[in-house]
Amino acid sequence: MSESIALEGEALASSLVDKSAQPGKSSPPGALLASLRSRLPAWEAVVVWAVLFLAWQGSTLFIDQTTNPLLPGPRIVGEALWDSLPELWKGTVSSFFILVPGYALAVVAGVVLGLLAGVIPGIGRGLFPFAKVAAPIPPTVYIPYAIAVLPTFHLSATFVVFIGAFWPVFQNAASGALAVEGRHRDNARVLGFSRLETLVKVVFPASLPHIFSGMAVGLGFSFILLTVAELFGANAGLGRFVQYYADFADYPRMVAGILYTGLVTWLAMTGLDKLRHRALFWVR
Repeated sequence: MSESIALEGEALASSLVDKSAQPGKSSPPGALLASLRSRLPAWEAVVVWAVLFLAWQGSTLFIDQTTNPLLPGPRIVGEALWDSLPELWKGTVSSFFILVPGYALAVVAGVVLGLLAGVIPGIGRGLFPFAKVAAPIPPTVYIPYAIAVLPTFHLSATFVVFIGAFWPVFQNAASGALAVEGRHRDNARVLGFSRLETLVKVVFPASLPHIFSGMAVGLGFSFILLTVAELFGANAGLGRFVQYYADFADYPRMVAGILYTGLVTWLAMTGLDKLRHRALFWVR
């Protein structure tokens, strides 16, 4: 008797779920509001951007553009940005030919060495003291030396990007490996995992939250160092675009280049955040 009642209850519940999923049926107000909030940007961010834009536009009303062209208005900058899009696109491609190899090598080397340093005590004792000395050095100081030593500017800029992204990734990967609880490694040992299998199947997945944090910091540093390196001797690139028009006092194009570089950086950081959200599905 009790089994028949339970079966009837399950059938009734499934029928209610099916009816609520039928097209044309309205969702609960709370679910609809949550869906809208997840799709719309936070109103606080919209307010901040609106205030900044209005302040920019308002400042042009009190500044004579003919005598002080250092702060062009939004309309002038927008026109300069539109006219410069082909040149900016070429600069983006040139910059990414430097950024992508340097950043990718930094991620691979930083993750591998960081995990090894966190898992194998001997490697950690050898690398951690060196990291404490080398990591705080601003990577920009390497730019003149790299340009003088390496045969091409492309290699010099790639090296500087690599240095800037390597240390955050290495340090976070090592921190993630050290944070793995010993019982997880003990369980892997009981299951017969080799040291390599433990590193790949246990330590690496557990360290991913730390690794992605280091990748985000490294990507931000990479864009900064790339732009600075391009100011020294590049023939193309986003940093070169800004410097070139600053030298000729074409401030509308210079500001347009700065805003465009910020947009490209934001898109790259957003893409990395989306990748992190998909990869770390168990952290949600």
